[in-house]
Amino acid sequence: MPLARKLLIFAAVDGLVLQPRSHSQSQQQQAIKIDYKGNVGPLLRDNHNDDPALSSFESHGVIGLLKIATSNFLITICGREQVAQVRGKPIYKITDVALIPLASQSEADGVITSTREHLHRHSKTRAVGEDDTDSESEDDAPSVTDSLVEDGTHTPTEVKDPVTGQRGPVDRRTSVAEDVIQKKGVYGRFADKWFSRKGWSADSRRLQGLRSEEDLAARNVPKNVDSTGPTEEVGATHPDELPSEEKTTPDSVKPEDIPKALEGDTNATTVALLPRVLQTTKMYFSSGNFFFSYDYDLSHGVANQAPNASVPLFKQYDPLFFWNQHIATPFIEAGQHSFVLPIIQGFVGQRPFTIKVADGKSDSLVIDKDATPDDIQLQSWHEKQEKEGSALAGAVGDESSTNLADGKDFLLTLISRRSIKRAGLRYLRRGTDDEGCTANTVETEQILSAPTWNTSQDKIYSFTQLRGSIPLFFSQSPYSLKPQVSTWGSFETNGKAFKRHFSDLAERYSEVYAASLIDKHGTEAKIGELYEQHAKDLNEHGGIDGKGRKLGFEWFDFHNVCRGMHFENVSKLMDTLDPFLEATGWTEISGDEIKHKQSGILRTNCMDCLDRTNVVQSATARGALEQQLSAGNYAIDLQNDPSTSWFNTLWADNGDNISRQYAGTAALKGDFTRTRKRQITGALTDFGLTLTRYYNNIVNDYFAQAVIDYLLGRATDTIFAEFEADMKSNDYFIDVRKVRQAAIERCAARVIEDQDEDLIHGWTLSVPTSANHVKTGTFEEAVLLLTEKALYFCRLDWGTEKVREFERISLANVQSLMRGVYITSTLAQRHMDADKNVGFVIRYRADTEGELIRRNTRALDSSAANDEQKVDQKKTKSEEGRFLAFKALPPRTSVPREGEKAENEVEVVKEICEEVVRVANKAKKTAPDNGTENDTADDKVLKIEEKDIISLADAKKSTGYLEQIGYSLKKLVW
Repeated sequence: MPLARKLLIFAAVDGLVLQPRSHSQSQQQQAIKIDYKGNVGPLLRDNHNDDPALSSFESHGVIGLLKIATSNFLITICGREQVAQVRGKPIYKITDVALIPLASQSEADGVITSTREHLHRHSKTRAVGEDDTDSESEDDAPSVTDSLVEDGTHTPTEVKDPVTGQRGPVDRRTSVAEDVIQKKGVYGRFADKWFSRKGWSADSRRLQGLRSEEDLAARNVPKNVDSTGPTEEVGATHPDELPSEEKTTPDSVKPEDIPKALEGDTNATTVALLPRVLQTTKMYFSSGNFFFSYDYDLSHGVANQAPNASVPLFKQYDPLFFWNQHIATPFIEAGQHSFVLPIIQGFVGQRPFTIKVADGKSDSLVIDKDATPDDIQLQSWHEKQEKEGSALAGAVGDESSTNLADGKDFLLTLISRRSIKRAGLRYLRRGTDDEGCTANTVETEQILSAPTWNTSQDKIYSFTQLRGSIPLFFSQSPYSLKPQVSTWGSFETNGKAFKRHFSDLAERYSEVYAASLIDKHGTEAKIGELYEQHAKDLNEHGGIDGKGRKLGFEWFDFHNVCRGMHFENVSKLMDTLDPFLEATGWTEISGDEIKHKQSGILRTNCMDCLDRTNVVQSATARGALEQQLSAGNYAIDLQNDPSTSWFNTLWADNGDNISRQYAGTAALKGDFTRTRKRQITGALTDFGLTLTRYYNNIVNDYFAQAVIDYLLGRATDTIFAEFEADMKSNDYFIDVRKVRQAAIERCAARVIEDQDEDLIHGWTLSVPTSANHVKTGTFEEAVLLLTEKALYFCRLDWGTEKVREFERISLANVQSLMRGVYITSTLAQRHMDADKNVGFVIRYRADTEGELIRRNTRALDSSAANDEQKVDQKKTKSEEGRFLAFKALPPRTSVPREGEKAENEVEVVKEICEEVVRVANKAKKTAPDNGTENDTADDKVLKIEEKDIISLADAKKSTGYLEQIGYSLKKLVW
């Protein structure tokens, strides 16, 4: 079933109608309806087309259905730009989206009306081709985090060829007054304040979406829920900062009223954050980083396209690169496959060029199709061909020129595909997860072809590379310009993920060669040494596949070798990589058959897999292109020939896009990638980009990461409540259930010495950092083990996966167990939720015989450890009793698997307490009488006491002013 390419969208009384549009009546497709509860189904009877009161607009496809709290929003493409064509099939970049609320007909119609007006206004300001609706350049495409810093974009000054997507000049007559006065929105947030009646008032700096008791009572948002439809300019300023007369709709609704149309109850924090979620989602999909095609499978290489065209495109897509799979699920489950338009995140760029060989000469000249005659005159890079170069300039304007012969037209296409696994932003997604998936994994394919893509006459060459974070468990703090690397996990734990990562790569690409570009000195050396050690260990123990296939590995100290801006020294690395690249080659298609298939992948990384990686990948691709052209007897010099600067620009645009998606700014060292020269101006530009990245790291990335996790289906909407509580995003791509289970097993193996003592159960819980306290400045995660004889309380060093200290508590010594509300902070709504903040306290007699607490001192002298233990025993033996407080951890896991019950803090605490009481009472019955006169039968029976550990009232009293001020400052900055 073919995809619906154009959709007419309008709001009916009973739901949103999506009517496919086609020029041919015979190809008309069935319309569908999405009711105001988010249910998708076919439109069985259409009585709406003739209603003149209904407003509608034409969409280019559906991205998916966003379901958050009890609200639903249709995400649809209202702006696109053709950037390439592969085998005659156009490829588009998404430039604008609309989020249509599915709450009522009036709200949906309001957004549809504003979207229609927006599209009508902008159709007058740009040159519109048949399939080209936007002319925003790649260089100006903002990242989602850029948009959160400043929402303005540059006014387009160029249009692109509708076939090749190449930029060209346009005649644009304007004035400063028009730009500043009439189009002030495109200059962003600050210009808006210059002309706004609100100016620099405190109201213009109010938090966007954060919940507070005072704000919810007074704050209004646009009825379309904060930028759900396009505003005056693509990427214009936030509606909260616009004067009232400039807002897209005059009506308003309070955030808490949003779910009322659905008559549902929802989390107040999620509702309060809903406007910001929608704003971030719109910016995310409108950032120019998402690409699609109606006919071509962008998730696979040119040689791996499915032969069966009758299979829906989304079923052909590689799930690894299917970015809207989760939010498109409602359409898939409803069987509406013609409305499922898969998209990728990454980059697609294409450049046509012509090579002409001078008569009687062996050297070739490269002509950039977009260059002017004056440019061509300057592109003659051999002095002896200066005359021919001048003649060539005239030939561009006069096709009858015959000075040069044997001309050949080519297309160079670049497609980068970002993996959805471990997806996210720079410092919030580093290293690997327990499945061996690494952060910022991007597959980049470079395709050389003729413009006709006719393989019966010309060959198609495809060369693929890969980038990805170091496949080890590590992290870095975003609060430093030069952050230290923190590793965690044992060598064995890292080794499992390391091997799985490269095994998956070998299964996909066959041979693998890893090029690491990080420093051999300073902060990066630690993780670099571990990377090298694991590569050696893998090769010494069966290799990638366990059958001896070796992992190629090269550690190239990029900054040291290229010190002094001598990036041309990358050629030294190329000399090392050449044997592998020659052996694995590239894919060659001729006569519609694959004559040779690339048999290996070069995997390149630096710390972020951005700037240094861009330089090396472009150098590798340059060598491949030169060799592919030389096979056709075309000798060019992409390194030194100025007429080939388009190649550098294409790769620099690719690097900038990937960098925006991961770090929030364009790539560093971009001047070298574009010009093959490193200059002081480029270094100064990089410094500014570094500061922008730093700002994004500490302010914008956390919330954007939460939205990305939610859109990919890695978290439920409780992630937004957790964000408000902690002002940060958790790593939902690491299944902490596995980490915690491994910790329980490790603790049991270390601390249970009696072979007759079997482990009954184990739990990970949050505990104060000191015993005999219910609240301390910080809490940590600890392990509680239960056997038929004792409880074992273990504190771990999670970085090394070692037991730091443990205490054995005989069940006969347990005196009481109390459970109840355990509120340790009153800073956010989630902190005060009695259903999510629960725990228990175990009181017990101190054991006066033997060692009470055993610590791992990591000392070679065992007597030192014994002395420390004896001191602890003397301090504790005088105590009549002790207690340990435990608090249930929030369920920080991925979305529960199918058929799996979601975690609940109250039920977890109830289960633990009942199990401890059951086993303890059984142990007390069999324990010998200790002879204490005051003991009675009732005293020996352990019962659960229901009592608040720290009530909300007590927590409010104990929350200090400094703690409140610190949290308020975080909210203000965010």
